[in-house]
Amino acid sequence: MKIKIMGSPHCTMLAGPKQLSLLFGMLCCLSLATHGHAQERKVEVEQDSVLPIDLLEVIVISSHKKKLEHNAHTKPLSTLDEYLEASQKVNMIKRGAYAWEPVLNDMSSERLAITIDGMHILGACTDKMDPITSYVDVSNLSEAHVSSGQQGAEYGNTIGGAIDLKVEKSNFRPTDWVGSVEMGGESGNNAQIIGGELNYSNERFYFDTDVIYRKSENYTAGGGEEVLFSQFEKYNVSANAGYKFSDDQKLSASIIFDEAQDVGYPALAMDVSLARAFIGSVSWLQNDFLGRFTDWETKLYANTITHIMDDTQRPSVPIHMDMPGWSDTYGYFSQTKWKNERHQVLLKLDGYYNRSLAEMTMYPNDPNENEMFMLTWPDVRTFNSGFYAGDVIQLKGSSIKLATRLTVQNFNVADEFGLNSLRIFYPEMAQHQTRFLKSVSAQYQTNLKSWHFNGGLSYGDRAPSVSEGFGFYLFNSFDNHDYIGDPDLKNEKALEGNAKIAFKKADFSLGLEGNYFHMTDYIIGEIDPILSVMTIGADGVKIYKNLENADLYNVSFDGEYKILPALKWWGVVSYHRGTDQEGRNLPFISPFAYGSNVRYSHKTFTGTLAMRGAGQQVNFNPEFGEDKTDAYTVFSLTLGKQFSFGLDELYVKLGVENIFDAYYSTYSDWKNIPRMGRNFFATVSYAIN
Repeated sequence: MKIKIMGSPHCTMLAGPKQLSLLFGMLCCLSLATHGHAQERKVEVEQDSVLPIDLLEVIVISSHKKKLEHNAHTKPLSTLDEYLEASQKVNMIKRGAYAWEPVLNDMSSERLAITIDGMHILGACTDKMDPITSYVDVSNLSEAHVSSGQQGAEYGNTIGGAIDLKVEKSNFRPTDWVGSVEMGGESGNNAQIIGGELNYSNERFYFDTDVIYRKSENYTAGGGEEVLFSQFEKYNVSANAGYKFSDDQKLSASIIFDEAQDVGYPALAMDVSLARAFIGSVSWLQNDFLGRFTDWETKLYANTITHIMDDTQRPSVPIHMDMPGWSDTYGYFSQTKWKNERHQVLLKLDGYYNRSLAEMTMYPNDPNENEMFMLTWPDVRTFNSGFYAGDVIQLKGSSIKLATRLTVQNFNVADEFGLNSLRIFYPEMAQHQTRFLKSVSAQYQTNLKSWHFNGGLSYGDRAPSVSEGFGFYLFNSFDNHDYIGDPDLKNEKALEGNAKIAFKKADFSLGLEGNYFHMTDYIIGEIDPILSVMTIGADGVKIYKNLENADLYNVSFDGEYKILPALKWWGVVSYHRGTDQEGRNLPFISPFAYGSNVRYSHKTFTGTLAMRGAGQQVNFNPEFGEDKTDAYTVFSLTLGKQFSFGLDELYVKLGVENIFDAYYSTYSDWKNIPRMGRNFFATVSYAIN
């Protein structure tokens, strides 16, 4: 993992007539005049610069700077879930060995903006078994941008922050033909991994292709216990291409196909027979736009997801169920930059249309009884249109960034049967509703020799998710309750304060970072004792409600020390807390956690000894299905060696995770399913030039 300040990525946009360019330029000028407060784009910081530094973590996954970037990673060919979990800011909710749900600032997917190259993609599973991160792979990504709080508002409405996954592209580098083949295996789950890529690029045209296949059996927890229904099989195929009409104008397109089959979820009552996604986009970039407006980028995109849950492989099922879901999203964004001596402005228009539909059919064991059918998502159509503006203002000896996002979001329940089902609980429910969402933030930064300070205040809100607003008897196995949405929920709101102070020398650095979220109209499920359960064995029914308020705190302290030119130490500790207005503990709040590693890198050899752990989960809440999670500490070791054969490169990496075969689970492991025990892995990568 590397953490760095990123330069402004080149922008891309769909080609259009000259009149369209002029019209958009006029709109941007008008927007600049009416929205003077804005947030900076991520900019490259030159020496002695005092431009703001985002509270941003960039997780480097792959890079064209080297044909093989694996010596930068502890475990090459690991899943994207493992890459994200190894970061400083992201945790993962684990329901099995596949498709973990990202958590940022102790907030999960409803409160985050998760995108792929800026594209909005909404999962098709009512049980969150298919987060967006499950539909890409490390083999076709270059990095993940993790933005905290309202600094992620560039990518959409958010409370906790944003994660944008960047697709890897040759991007007109004069590399000609290059390719690679990669293979890997793991002992803890008998994993088999094989992949490859073949790319062509010159200064006028590039074309990249990538394919990877993964298959894993049930994994073994510490002590040798087999975790049943934890198998999965997945393959991912992607291609992207670009053509440069001139130095000023570029057209690009990309497509990703991802399919997983036979995916087991040991913490849930059902498995997944199929999870399939098609993701495509077309982009246009024009460097010189209109006057001082530059880097005009427009992207049109579409994606469709099919997700099918079933329980046919489970023994002793009281009643067999099929639960398919579908999600289709069509969207765009168009952005441009403007700057002078003191200001760097980003203006962005974006929008998307989403259709979410999910159903459940129950098949009685008695063939004389009728099947039962219901819509768990009643064909909800979402229209979201937003405007984002950001400004980096250079001050004497410091800088400030201002940002705002304004969004109109419309919901439409298109299915009459689903609408009438919800009207059983909400007789006056409207078929359509429109919500207005807002975000404003201010961030201040200054450098004093070796010291750096960054602090800010922000406000943002979000609309209820499809499940929170329109879900119909969604079973949550964590607290063993059925959930029903409430279309009349208020928008959830958050005031955020954050601060970071860092000290850095050539061989030594320390950083202290914290944030506080005061949330009003916090959305969470509350028990309704009057309602009857739909799921056999459920303890009751919860309806999503607005709490008066909730408070979240996150503090972390990290350090790094270069012991020798080839030997570096890094460590981090963090503390988290979350309560509502009555002092009740909120669910899925991390306990005290820590991590450390020592890394050796000399010429073609690398080695890393790592440790991570957490204290006992004492601030839990049984009302939400939580219990006291025990403390744990686990260790891992990796060794890598690179070999050169002319211009070609071979890289071999061996490692062992959970060296002492500890049996443990974390606060975010659904129903305390144990993590993998001792796991040996090996990867071999060969790059051909």
